[in-house]
Amino acid sequence: MHSLMRGFIRRVDGFNYRLGRIMMYGIFALMAVLLWSTFSKVFFVPSLWTLEMAQFVMVGYYVLGGPYSMQMGDHVRMDLLYGEWSDRKKAWMDMITVLFLIFYLVVLLYGAIGSTAYSLGYWKTEPLSFFAGLLTGSEEIGRLEQSSSAWRPYLWPVKVVMIVGFFLMILQCLSELCKDVLRLRGQTI
Repeated sequence: MHSLMRGFIRRVDGFNYRLGRIMMYGIFALMAVLLWSTFSKVFFVPSLWTLEMAQFVMVGYYVLGGPYSMQMGDHVRMDLLYGEWSDRKKAWMDMITVLFLIFYLVVLLYGAIGSTAYSLGYWKTEPLSFFAGLLTGSEEIGRLEQSSSAWRPYLWPVKVVMIVGFFLMILQCLSELCKDVLRLRGQTI
């Protein structure tokens, strides 16, 4: 059991570490879009796409970089009591709080799946069956949702990024949970 947990931790942490290191450079993509927005407003005709593109890049940067941030321990914590606790007590508290986080992320993931199904033209109430139907051929993609702005980009790509990001965050939470279990059992990670 311990070797399975270590293997899971190694794979999830390795993938999220590599993806997080790549996503760190997303800030430069965001800066490039905002820089172009500034230049186009000053010297040319203002671009219609820059504000929404900056928002889309920020979603990818934030959501796909979240698991890396969690793995590195860079999320904000209330350290009033936590800093003085023993490692064992910290592990117990981390186990409890990560379970709440997993529940919250599952709710976000379900909402993102429903929103993505809607953006692909599905207006019923069971988005999971829609995606299963896409795989089996019993469902078809309908009218694709577009933004209401003048640029009118399709919204499904950024919603798929949210699904992937929430799923990776859940995996990272499970990895952190496994680390806490191993710590409580006195095992090295």
